[in-house]
Amino acid sequence: MEILWELFRTVKGPEYYLWEAANKGKVEKAMEILSDPSNSAININWRNEGEAGWTPLHVACAHGHDGIVAILLALPGIDVNVKNNGDGTPFQLACGHGSTACVRLMLRDLRVRVNEIDRDERSPLWWAARFGHFVIVKWWIASGREMNLGPETGLRDTDPLTVAKEITRSDSETKKNEASNLLERFKENPVRTRHAVRIELGCQDELVAEVLALVVFLSDGLLSVKDSNEKAARFFKIASQLPLELQTVLCHRVIGSAKEIISGRDSEVAFRELANTLQPVETAD
Repeated sequence: MEILWELFRTVKGPEYYLWEAANKGKVEKAMEILSDPSNSAININWRNEGEAGWTPLHVACAHGHDGIVAILLALPGIDVNVKNNGDGTPFQLACGHGSTACVRLMLRDLRVRVNEIDRDERSPLWWAARFGHFVIVKWWIASGREMNLGPETGLRDTDPLTVAKEITRSDSETKKNEASNLLERFKENPVRTRHAVRIELGCQDELVAEVLALVVFLSDGLLSVKDSNEKAARFFKIASQLPLELQTVLCHRVIGSAKEIISGRDSEVAFRELANTLQPVETAD
């Protein structure tokens, strides 16, 4: 029996089993396959032609297996924009299937072309709008990534705004308002809409937590301030001398008052620069 199984495994190949692990969300199995030295030549972008040409990244995104997606995105050689037989990308499938956690992971990856259209000229945004996944649209807006609302054709087959209105005709009035207004508000005033959505989703609190973590590390002596940024050095010096409760208040206050920072993608850039003003403290071995 073991011989037959090994023969079957050899015929199928490690690509098939990685695909199966991605399909079922088996993180440990995927790690086992990828870490096996005998699979060093594995094609992580293998297309399963029996399943519409979906790759492991496609199927993981479609089924919302964010643990698998995180692993695959970290692999050298991964094609994050690989297309299936219908020219759909993994990001498109994540949007269309409502895989919010996977969408959020891919929005953070600048290699992902978020506005890529498929064979029918439908964008990931269209698919999210078509199936009413407006939480995904909100996270997309909050991320600061580019969002192409498409031409003003009024055609529900390709226009995200049109399909967003039509798909909600039978829904509740609240749902209608959300569906019809969100993209229109963003189209009219992207900065204001992004700012409001970020506050609604708690992105502001995430930024606070990130800065607070840096302050705490500094207070504990794990980090030190570089001299290249006087303003940042002054902020960290003051913050690190406060009790933890006041450190939290200060971080909230700094971010909450910097509307121009949290209204766009500049937030990520700004806080990466802030982090770069710190350096690890060298300790004796």
